[in-house]
Amino acid sequence: MREDVEALDIRDVTANWVNAAVLSRQIDDRIKALADLSDTPLFFGRLDYLHAPGEDRAEGASGEQFYIGRRHVHDADGDPMVIDWRAPVSQPFYRASKKDPMDIGLRRRFGYTGGELTAYEDERLSDPAEEATTSKLLQQEIERPRVGPMRDIVATIQPEQDEIVRSGLGGTVCVQGGPGTGKTAVGLHRVAYLLYAHRERLARTGTLVIGPNKSFLHYIEQVLPALGELSVQQATVDDLVAQVEVRGTDEAPAAVIKGDARMAEVLRRALYSYVTLPTEPVVVVRGSRRWRVPAYELEELVRQLLDREIRYGAAREALPQRIAHAVLVQMERAGEAPDDRVQDAVARNSAVKAAVKAIWPAVDPAKLVLRLLTEPEFLDAHAAGILDEDERRTILWAKPVRSVKSAKWSAADAVLIDEAADLIQRTHSLGHVVLDEAQDLSPMQYRAVGRRCTTGSATVLGDLAQGTTPWATRSWDEALGHLGKQEGVIEELTAGFRVPTDVITYASRLLPHIAPGLTPVASVRENPGFFEVRAIEGADQVVAACEELLAHEGSTGLIAADARIPALAEALTAAGIGYLAPGEETTRETRLTLVPASLAKGLEYDYVVLDEPRAVVDGEPDERTGLRRLYVALTRAVSGLVVAHTAPLPEQLTRSVHVL
Repeated sequence: MREDVEALDIRDVTANWVNAAVLSRQIDDRIKALADLSDTPLFFGRLDYLHAPGEDRAEGASGEQFYIGRRHVHDADGDPMVIDWRAPVSQPFYRASKKDPMDIGLRRRFGYTGGELTAYEDERLSDPAEEATTSKLLQQEIERPRVGPMRDIVATIQPEQDEIVRSGLGGTVCVQGGPGTGKTAVGLHRVAYLLYAHRERLARTGTLVIGPNKSFLHYIEQVLPALGELSVQQATVDDLVAQVEVRGTDEAPAAVIKGDARMAEVLRRALYSYVTLPTEPVVVVRGSRRWRVPAYELEELVRQLLDREIRYGAAREALPQRIAHAVLVQMERAGEAPDDRVQDAVARNSAVKAAVKAIWPAVDPAKLVLRLLTEPEFLDAHAAGILDEDERRTILWAKPVRSVKSAKWSAADAVLIDEAADLIQRTHSLGHVVLDEAQDLSPMQYRAVGRRCTTGSATVLGDLAQGTTPWATRSWDEALGHLGKQEGVIEELTAGFRVPTDVITYASRLLPHIAPGLTPVASVRENPGFFEVRAIEGADQVVAACEELLAHEGSTGLIAADARIPALAEALTAAGIGYLAPGEETTRETRLTLVPASLAKGLEYDYVVLDEPRAVVDGEPDERTGLRRLYVALTRAVSGLVVAHTAPLPEQLTRSVHVL
């Protein structure tokens, strides 16, 4: 298929160089989408239908056989050889069961090693004599060692995951999922499905995946290209709102207030305070005639625009046309016959421009936010009744700033500027947005994301128990409200496919303290995993634990409190052990990643050494946030976990723990 595309000759089919360039670009993208992956097979399953799909299921009717794969594959005659996993005919591969065989006589799973067929496994779903069994190949695929970036899960999607993946484009879905439930993979595969089912629409409107940091985005960036989808953009929330350079940081209390949804109303009030009701008429001179629009009529025009609640900038652009129209009405009464060109000319008249500048001045969003944060009187005037006096003083900058460029903006300030910019000019909306690790967003950050999909839909992914910011999400209903998607459906994934049973059971001891009422993850893995809690005496024993785990196949992560990373890096270097930073791709030679606890979220490793849990907790501003950070760190392992400590463990973990 790729060779056919490469052989295309477009010299005689394009009318001009622009068409040729566009078509050439499309061909290049198609060639990239058809790239081979040496260790990834084109098909992973087979479905034997009892009857041909869509035809009469009368007795004696012949069935049909389909191979299911990551991509659609056809032969030289165009006949399908492999059916895309997203096609309707592929759905029974994920949904069919002994209770509901969905007209499937046989489901076959193929096992692969390094891209080569090594095994297969059959389920005769419509045979009453055959009992339902757990797929060994499915278990092996789930438990396969993690080396390199995140991979797709098209061969292992479970029925409850498939329902979310195939949900329609029109609705927003919020997925609450504990560690290892596959929520990130579900979100990415939902994008792949939507691009398959609504390709033309999303090609026009665009899709975006938002992650918590660059390391996370680098980790997941190969999933969609492996499925042939190359057009999806990736970004962090900070990337979306990067209208100013962020060089400063906020203390937690100030960041919480700046991230509060009430700030949206403060900004709206401050912006519209620039509008001044006119007290003088506008006099337009054209030739020998003078046309006068009285102040009371101008005021009525301004009030009409304010009542319409359109964007500040749109109203400012409309005002000169409104004034010009009032002049044209007078011209017509005087017997003239002005047309649209005359109205445009009047709107550009210097007197009209001067009036608009005085009544409805242009406002720079960064300068507006700067005034709020540096001028106490301005903030007091527009935050009265919204923020109390202590809150207003908390967000005020201690030192005056000369200009927008010299200001040391924080990440929260950038979100405020983005809000102000949207009040002035509408933000471009995309067709679909995936928001991962959403539990860490502030209400104002949710609003920033929501602006990017006002005319589209969203997939929101997160775990309330892993919220590690002072403003972490309290409920998904509240989050969807801030996002502007109140109608969104909340789904919960509770079956754990990544974290071993013993590890998730241990980590779940923290749930009553960090997310009361949340359903614990139940691991469906047959392998209980390798798990130890070790009392140690120093960093050399942490290094020894890493060496021990590196003897196994797969990746190893050493996770520690951010403050302890330099010392551990030095100890690893002294021992001659190479290591990577989060997001860097593991290789056969270097399989150890040194991970600050603050960057561990969303990442996974076959084996994990968790250094000093108490330091992870103490590294956060409060105990609850620290315990949530610890919960994240404890649940990054796929096959085994060693908890190494010199200081006493947090008491929330010590109940019934056997310390080795």
